[in-house]
Amino acid sequence: MEWRRVKKGLVLLCFVCCLTGFEAKGVEFSKKNERRVPNALSEMRGPGFLYTRDTGRCTPQYWSSRREAWPKSLPQDSSVSKVFGSMLLERYEPKLTLLDVIQRNDDTGGSIFIKLVKQASTALLNSYTRPGYPYNPWEVKALLLEAILSEEDAASQAEVFSQANHGCS
Repeated sequence: MEWRRVKKGLVLLCFVCCLTGFEAKGVEFSKKNERRVPNALSEMRGPGFLYTRDTGRCTPQYWSSRREAWPKSLPQDSSVSKVFGSMLLERYEPKLTLLDVIQRNDDTGGSIFIKLVKQASTALLNSYTRPGYPYNPWEVKALLLEAILSEEDAASQAEVFSQANHGCS
């Protein structure tokens, strides 16, 4: 019993030290040899020891966690092509569902079209469930269909949707 308590304390201490950017007292480092330790999780980008997912109430990660019920008009097992239109069949497989898209992790460094449909699906969920969200469902669908035509448009629209998804509460 005692060993478990000590072990938990050590793990907690290590975690807190990593978060706060532990500095040794009484030891001076020269400026050129000093290593900068991120002082908050928000500074960390990409995979790593303390990589975390966004936890906002409007992000793809939030919706994929199923902490909140999805709107009845937009079931999780709806296919992307049925929700957004048959034009998406040119870029995505027919059996790809909204939940599959939102749970995907290959949007970073992968195809920009994957990021676009992931952020658009999240935006669509937010437009149905979040009062004051900047887009209504028809606008989300129309903007996705306009952006799917070129990589530049897709990248731009994916970023716009991402900002709206991270900015809402």
